[in-house]
Amino acid sequence: MSGVKIDSLFLLHPRTTSLKPVPRFHLISKRTPPFHLNYRQTPNRRFSICSRHFNPLEAVSSTDAPVVETSESTKVTFSETFQLKRPEKVQGKITIRLENGKSEEYWNLTVGCTLPGKWVLHWGVNYIGDVGSEWDQPPLDMRPQGSVPIKDYAIETPFDTPSASLGGEPFYQVKIEFNTNSSIGAINFVLKDEESGHWYQHRGRDFKVPLTGYLEDERTVVGAEKGLGWPEALGKLSNGVLETDSADSNGEDTRESKLRKSPLQGFYEEHSVFKETITDNSLSVSVNHCLEKTINILQIETDLPGDVVVHWGVCKDEGKTWQIPTEPYPPKTSIFKNKALRTLLQQKDDARGSKGSFMLDESFSGFVFVLKLNENTWFNNHGKDFYIPFSNSVVADELSDIGEEQLQELRAPVTSGKAPDSDQEVSAYTDGIIKEIRSLVSGISSEKSRKTKSKEAQEIILQEIEKLAAEAYSIFRSSIPTFKETDVLEDEILEPPLKICSGTGTGHEILCQGFNWESHKSGKWYEELLEKASELSSMGFTVIWLPPPTDSVSPEGYMPRDLYNLNSRYGNLDQLKVLVKKLHEVGIRTLGDAVLNHRCAQYKNQNGVWNIFGGRLNWDDRAVVADDPHFQGRGNKSSGDNFHAAPNIDHSQEFVRNDIKEWLRWLREEVGYDGWRLDFVRGFWGGYVKDYLESSEPYFAVGEFWDSLSYSYGEMDHNQDAHRQRIVDWINATNGTAGAFDVTTKGILHSALERCEYWRLSDEKGKPPGVMGWWPSRAVTFIENHDTGSTQGHWRFPGGKEMQGYAYILTHPGTPSVFFDHIFSDYKSEIAKLISIRKQNKINCRSTVNIVKAERDVYAAIIDEKLAMKIGPGHYEPSNGNWSTAIEGRDYKVWVLS
Repeated sequence: MSGVKIDSLFLLHPRTTSLKPVPRFHLISKRTPPFHLNYRQTPNRRFSICSRHFNPLEAVSSTDAPVVETSESTKVTFSETFQLKRPEKVQGKITIRLENGKSEEYWNLTVGCTLPGKWVLHWGVNYIGDVGSEWDQPPLDMRPQGSVPIKDYAIETPFDTPSASLGGEPFYQVKIEFNTNSSIGAINFVLKDEESGHWYQHRGRDFKVPLTGYLEDERTVVGAEKGLGWPEALGKLSNGVLETDSADSNGEDTRESKLRKSPLQGFYEEHSVFKETITDNSLSVSVNHCLEKTINILQIETDLPGDVVVHWGVCKDEGKTWQIPTEPYPPKTSIFKNKALRTLLQQKDDARGSKGSFMLDESFSGFVFVLKLNENTWFNNHGKDFYIPFSNSVVADELSDIGEEQLQELRAPVTSGKAPDSDQEVSAYTDGIIKEIRSLVSGISSEKSRKTKSKEAQEIILQEIEKLAAEAYSIFRSSIPTFKETDVLEDEILEPPLKICSGTGTGHEILCQGFNWESHKSGKWYEELLEKASELSSMGFTVIWLPPPTDSVSPEGYMPRDLYNLNSRYGNLDQLKVLVKKLHEVGIRTLGDAVLNHRCAQYKNQNGVWNIFGGRLNWDDRAVVADDPHFQGRGNKSSGDNFHAAPNIDHSQEFVRNDIKEWLRWLREEVGYDGWRLDFVRGFWGGYVKDYLESSEPYFAVGEFWDSLSYSYGEMDHNQDAHRQRIVDWINATNGTAGAFDVTTKGILHSALERCEYWRLSDEKGKPPGVMGWWPSRAVTFIENHDTGSTQGHWRFPGGKEMQGYAYILTHPGTPSVFFDHIFSDYKSEIAKLISIRKQNKINCRSTVNIVKAERDVYAAIIDEKLAMKIGPGHYEPSNGNWSTAIEGRDYKVWVLS
């Protein structure tokens, strides 16, 4: 899997706003990237970017800061401690060894690393004569123990725990054994550190170890140099030589590659690799107001190492404009360009950090500063200056400082009213949203806001108001009784209420995945699904996700070719339109599966590479990203992870975006789709998704952002905040216009149920540990789909425990999705009953969860104070209410208030 340079990543996300409530202080650190290897930082950071610095790191505010001792004549007006996280660069080695194994036919490729981390080898093979893809999954007998398949093109193998050392350093490694008589031509790999989210490559591309031959100009080939430190090295890996014909009379290159086999020889290589580790430090700031001398004494103390400089000034206005005060100044203070002062803090007596005091006239309203650790490392306040107020009471300027915390409150679940009257209940549900809208409107229109808030920030708040208004109105529309077809026209029932469409529905959706991995085989899937439409409606499903509709190289539809050709293995365009019309008639909306990340070409370029497209969208290689090594694109670098099996589309190209927007609008009009399921959204920036959704105005949209959770030596970590943060970051990049599958919740359910560790279902704050715990209205929960289950079985849910999973997601907030194979199985009646309970109690995407038990063998929760549930073999019975059993099954039970 090819990576993206870290600086490119930050340029793509200049204004990312996180929904996780994190404090606003960050370290801004500039550093030089390693020159031996490129790595890509998985987008799991949740910080704003300072224009002249990058690589921000979190600094967390502590509520129990120490109070500075003062005399009777002084009063503490401010005191707070901030936990700072500082990056330190560590250098290590990646080692690659090719050597003979147990016999002449069997050889071993060993990849090792000396840096500590949760290392995973992401690898695949290239078969001799294979055209169009350099990555395929290796045969089963070649896969080391613990390997996990990734889609259909790669394998991930965890490194062994360090049992040896290299030069006194811990050594992690993976050994792959292969038969030289096989048809495998090369092994391709990259390293992944799941602890940090980095991908490590060779000169910006995948590592490649050829086993039969290689192109001489292939710069990513390893094993081609001698004398790299291994005494037993056998020198250069002898491979075939590429023979080429000269150019023809027209000047065109007509090379034909012929690989000449030669005996395999061993080699050993070392590559320098760098990794950032995070060191915890702290910063304490306090202000004492001296009543006798009418001055403020500000004290700063930190355990940061080395020389720490405070770059500071004072302000008298609410705009926090920097001013230089009159003397005296603290020792070792200098004036910087007549704009600020710089004070070197004094070393503490124990040499563990530094401190300083600043005496300032009480006429100033505040103290503004940033910290300078060295020329390339600065600390600032979430992209702004630190601001320490001088007053007896600290009043937060909420509007001018709006950020993650306020956005979290805006999107936090709103408790529904308990009144039996439906109108009162809808009103109670929307009151919270309306209150937030009024707060934002009154704040943004104030005189103070106009002075302190930038135009860009005001526009962001207005967009938030618009989305909240659309959501509130859609809830109101959903509360209107549904009329029979004879009373109201179909268009009046199904037409979305507003042109302003958030893509997140009403909040009461229940999604059905309407196919599995084998559904294409009959060639008549649309007709088969047509027969089940009424049954799906009677079970309570409101939205159905249909398979990819386009012409595709692969029969399942996920290798699209001609996007306007809707004759697929599932049926033709006419059959699809009949199906969609029928689903609308029974009250089910439809989602089209839109594969936007990649597209298969119809023609080769002059070098024999498939990157020229046909059909109505006859793009050339400018539509392919430049850093996809397999398809020679002439576009810009990718804004996400590359999908190796097909050309990755460059969404930064305006002609590409315009064509995709036109295609999505055409699908909405021609087929009647109500929204989208977006495939492999890790491959391109969420901001492009926002553009596509605003153009196509879907009723509902959900993205597939699937990457690995965090593991330590094969066991899932309890804290999966980094994983769900990456999903939240993507949703946020779409401006909240789409939801995302809650892969975090699925993964945690796996470990909780498999290992009888139900304590995993509560995070450190007592909330659900997946995306639903942070942004439930955008979390689409599921336990299985066509990739994870079905005949693929890439990440199958624990067998026999599926109903525990459905008891969890169908009673909790978020939008639950049910897999087709489970609907038409022995679980059918239980699933239908759970859906009925959810609807009767009006559980929705914003419902509130009170976790009452999360122990080894049982998890229990009360939702919206009107539904209780438990999963696991342990005991739980709700109290403090007249509860009656609604449904009970194997290791799960649900109660409702009588």
